[in-house]
Amino acid sequence: MDINKMLCGCDEKPLETLVNNGGYTAIFRRIGVVGDSLSSGEFESLDENGIKGYHDYFEYSWGQNLARMCGSTCFNFSRGGMTAKEYCESFADSMRFWDPQYACQCYIIALGVNDIQNQGQEIGSIKDINPEDYTKNAETFTGYYAQIIQHLKAIQPRAKFFLMTMMNERENHRIREKTEAHRKILFDLAEYFDNTYVLDFYKYGPVYDGEFRKKFYMGGHLNPMGYVLTAHMVASYIDFIIRHNFEDFKEVGYIGTDLKYCE
Repeated sequence: MDINKMLCGCDEKPLETLVNNGGYTAIFRRIGVVGDSLSSGEFESLDENGIKGYHDYFEYSWGQNLARMCGSTCFNFSRGGMTAKEYCESFADSMRFWDPQYACQCYIIALGVNDIQNQGQEIGSIKDINPEDYTKNAETFTGYYAQIIQHLKAIQPRAKFFLMTMMNERENHRIREKTEAHRKILFDLAEYFDNTYVLDFYKYGPVYDGEFRKKFYMGGHLNPMGYVLTAHMVASYIDFIIRHNFEDFKEVGYIGTDLKYCE
């Protein structure tokens, strides 16, 4: 048996094979998900008068599905409608999410739809980051997004970060330019910060077209099957990253401690 070919084929692409049990994502025993409605298991309702309702069902979120797959603890640092700006300016403080008791070994950040697509916030650039004082970052999407990473790094310096792109809605030409700009800035952030990786669902995930929505959506949000599918995608992509970067993850068990392995 060639263990190298079995674990990380040279030509393998992310999401070619979906893991069913979390794969190597299970090395993370405490996972934090920073996100909006799609990270909160939000369902839409529609009454007889055509009035929509929006409801966060966290137990259905892809984060909690991921936790059940891996046997890990996952914290939903999320809420429907969340933006990086609101997260930094009020939400995280009001919910005490910066409390060290919630420190995690890895964080999955899934923000941008409300910021860029719905509210039209300026995306900005890496130049908006103040490396000495994150509270002085520029008031752009990049500035606020980076502030989240910087603040969490101050709490858990050795944590791993996984940044989620938006999905590929090929039929929606109106949002393509902003979706691609969002994707680019995530790769810039992953290059800027250590221990940071991109989950590029825009490139490697399924196309969210009409047929996909029939199966996995309920209105403008995912249905229960959609959140389970997303959990499998997240677990599989992180598993892929770990298998192709074993050296980066060998000390995950020591995150949150002063221990290390010196050779």
